[in-house]
Amino acid sequence: MSDTPHAIELEIEVPGTPDEVWRAIATGPGITSWYVPHTVDEQEGGTATARFGAGPEMEVPGNVAAWEPPHRVVFDGGDGVDGLAFEWLVEARDGGTCVVRLVNSGFGDGGEWDDYYDAMTEGWNMFLGNLLLHLTHFSGQSAAAALPGAGWPGPAETVWAELCAGLGIRTDASVGDRVDVDSADAPSLGGVVAEITPTRMSIVVDTPAPGTALIAAEAMGDSAQVSVWSYLYGTDGAHAVERDESRWQTWLDTHASNARASIVGGS
Repeated sequence: MSDTPHAIELEIEVPGTPDEVWRAIATGPGITSWYVPHTVDEQEGGTATARFGAGPEMEVPGNVAAWEPPHRVVFDGGDGVDGLAFEWLVEARDGGTCVVRLVNSGFGDGGEWDDYYDAMTEGWNMFLGNLLLHLTHFSGQSAAAALPGAGWPGPAETVWAELCAGLGIRTDASVGDRVDVDSADAPSLGGVVAEITPTRMSIVVDTPAPGTALIAAEAMGDSAQVSVWSYLYGTDGAHAVERDESRWQTWLDTHASNARASIVGGS
């Protein structure tokens, strides 16, 4: 009998009124600004689509199962569709803040579900941190999101060190330190570290445009999923995303190929 939890329950306190926070967690432009590009038909029974990358196979259709602004929204796969559901709750606090609570349910039993649950929990902690940055620095604004990623061989900690070396950024950076990508074949990216763990970093960026960035190496079996995701605001941000997303993807793919070739050559 598996002990797999059947729901992820997380919460974070963020600045803003319930209406401001609602825009960030329940509307397409809001969710796009800290998670992945979304479209949301803003009514109960409406459609909701998440895009995790280029191509139709990276689009995940969904449904607005509950719409109770500005306090509760639920996204799921629709009537009769098994799968994960995401309930978001907003509660006002004194002092101009709100608590945002996420209940991510629908997990099954078994070892694969255990791994998926752990990975989703880690991912949601990262994205909730980005939600906090969005509402702290860019509330009411809409970002363009770039989501380049690639699988690199090796354990996440080793891949993280290789990623940072390739980007020319320090692995020992602390919150408040400035970091800037220093790589001849990578686009520019720089700003101040907002959060850092042994395998990821969140940055409030000013280069190539104001916004946030998530740099991560997430464990996936014997390899790691490497991401350099950015959320950039204004006209300059939209232009930078259009210009640089494919360049970042090429950089990640090239370094992944080089890492695999090095392993084969050394075996």
